[in-house]
Amino acid sequence: MVRRKSWRARSTAPKFARWWAPWYTLNPLRGRGRRINERRSVGLRDLVAAPGEVRNRPDVRWRVIGGAFAVMLGLLVTRLFFLQVVDHDASLAAAKNNALRTSVVPASRGEIRDRTGVTLVGNVTTTELRLSYAEALLHPDVKGALAELTGKSNAELDRILGDLRYDRYQPIPILLDTPANLIEYLTLHRSEFPGVSLVRVSHRVYPLGGAVAPHLLGYVGPINGDELASRPNMGYQMDSKIGKAGIESFYETYLRGIDGKRTLRVDRRGNILDTVNTSSAKVGNSLVLNVDAGLQKALDGYLESSILRTRRTIDGRSGVYPPAPNGAAIVLDPRNGHVLAMSSYPSYDLSQFVTGLSNKTFQSLLSTGAFNNFAIQGQYTPGSTFKLITATAMLQTGIQSASKVINDKGTYKVPGCLQGYHGCVFHGDEAEGSGYVNLSRALTVSSDVYFYQLGYLFWSQTGRYGLTPIQDVAANYGLDSPTQIDLPDENVGRVDSPTVRKALYAEAPKAFPNVDWFTGDNLQMAFGQGSTAVTPLEMANAFATFANGGTRYAPEVVSAVVDARGKVIQSYGPKVLGHVSLPERIRGPILQGLLGVVSSPDGTANYPFTHYANFSLRDFPVAGKTGTASNAAGQEPNAWFVAFGPVPNPKYVVLCVIGKGGYGASSAAPVVAQAFDYLVRHPVKPVHIAPAIKTTKS
Repeated sequence: MVRRKSWRARSTAPKFARWWAPWYTLNPLRGRGRRINERRSVGLRDLVAAPGEVRNRPDVRWRVIGGAFAVMLGLLVTRLFFLQVVDHDASLAAAKNNALRTSVVPASRGEIRDRTGVTLVGNVTTTELRLSYAEALLHPDVKGALAELTGKSNAELDRILGDLRYDRYQPIPILLDTPANLIEYLTLHRSEFPGVSLVRVSHRVYPLGGAVAPHLLGYVGPINGDELASRPNMGYQMDSKIGKAGIESFYETYLRGIDGKRTLRVDRRGNILDTVNTSSAKVGNSLVLNVDAGLQKALDGYLESSILRTRRTIDGRSGVYPPAPNGAAIVLDPRNGHVLAMSSYPSYDLSQFVTGLSNKTFQSLLSTGAFNNFAIQGQYTPGSTFKLITATAMLQTGIQSASKVINDKGTYKVPGCLQGYHGCVFHGDEAEGSGYVNLSRALTVSSDVYFYQLGYLFWSQTGRYGLTPIQDVAANYGLDSPTQIDLPDENVGRVDSPTVRKALYAEAPKAFPNVDWFTGDNLQMAFGQGSTAVTPLEMANAFATFANGGTRYAPEVVSAVVDARGKVIQSYGPKVLGHVSLPERIRGPILQGLLGVVSSPDGTANYPFTHYANFSLRDFPVAGKTGTASNAAGQEPNAWFVAFGPVPNPKYVVLCVIGKGGYGASSAAPVVAQAFDYLVRHPVKPVHIAPAIKTTKS
């Protein structure tokens, strides 16, 4: 049976016309309806007809395809026009840059030298091998190859890559000093080590060892995101290093150099062809400190030895071994505020920040407080060292004469007290008491009862002397304000008072539940107890103020900033912060008592100087004050000792405090005695500014 075609498929044009129609009808200028296979309106029969009966209309498809090609061709031509004509210069520069690479030539930081020119912090230039953290994840075989080439295990590399000091978005140092043969190999096989880079860098070196004055000097580390964001347009890069603590941080703007740039021509694989242009890096300025390197090293050792000895020695009064978790020691020049030495314990080694500090070591140091500079950040109850302030207030106000004698029987009962024996009687450190004492004698033997009665006298006569006469004198000595030392993150002490008590309660009611102020609080405050807490530097500066006759200077670590040729960029002279009125009638009786502390046979610090100092107190008189400051119930007291000499024209103030270290005479005083012994044998020399900065190439 022959299948008949539908009438719709019937040809109505010559064969050639039917063949030509699909092409012919693409002409947009032709009118519609000229050929039967052109698009027509859809009728009812088209909707109900079978698909096979409806004739295809290829002219629509061709129009769509042709239009799309025309649009794309137009866009392409337009883009080429902009690239070749409109953006010709920019395109040419971009093409050239595809063959050029600019690298940073890191500048060496300035040196840090002591007052005699001894280098404490220098530089060494090495080639650092770095690995991208992201590339290490994408190409684990590269890490394995590096492990074989560097001699490090995969576990070591994982530890380095996981070091918290480094930003994971920046290449991480694997080797700080890459051997020449390894540099050559990696340069020749660059394409086989994606994510690996070789960078010439300058590292810090510590000629006297990284354990000398780490808290004072501080360390350098990779810049983080916050530090970079806070320093826009200052030349810092994502891989820059920046001072993180101590002098390195405080004087960052002087110490950091100006990086240079090197423009290299490379091929498409990144291999270096030649150097197009180089701008030299400019080394940073150097610092000349007031610190004496020999004294600093000795003081570090004295403090550490005393703390370790204290931990091994049972406290004869409490029957326990003092934990002595931390401490500090300071040497100042009272004539100008120069910081001659400053130590803090526990400590750390600055070299670890160069060679790499494991997370375990970092967390261990952090948990012990090793990164805290307790000389300026520790806050300790001062105990009897505060008696200098109360004695000054007594003589300035005239509330009691220096010659007045009281009988110290070991206890003091508040006159008119109605609370019963427990709340009315205060006990001295010596149960049997010190007998009859005047001001000088009270300071020499550290009579608590003498100062209890002063606290009562001031509180009972507030109408005449005000609410805070002792606190006001403490403020003049600087015990509740920043010392303005040129170190970062200094804490500020507080002297207990009704106002301070309320502020502490508002801030931490559980820690400071006693918001009211009673007579007993004034008695406690008068000899450095209660909520009073000061930093070691504040107390050292207070005694320096007394030692020089009443001028309070800002402690200064840095003497001058010099460039690489030794030219002085900035010098720092004494900065006066305030004055304390200390005429002879006030200073004389107090000084006599402080001299007795060291020289009198029953002075509280006589024994330490007899056993730890090998010089004659007649030739080099030293005055000082011990302090044994109570902490919370069941805890060992803070141990203090601060002294100055030689009297009558002191050159040095030396202080030591050991937190929870027991009695000041047994724990802190030996450190001070040893420091004075060193100073007698090795007097501090004047500041000497020497030129030249040396960068050692490895």
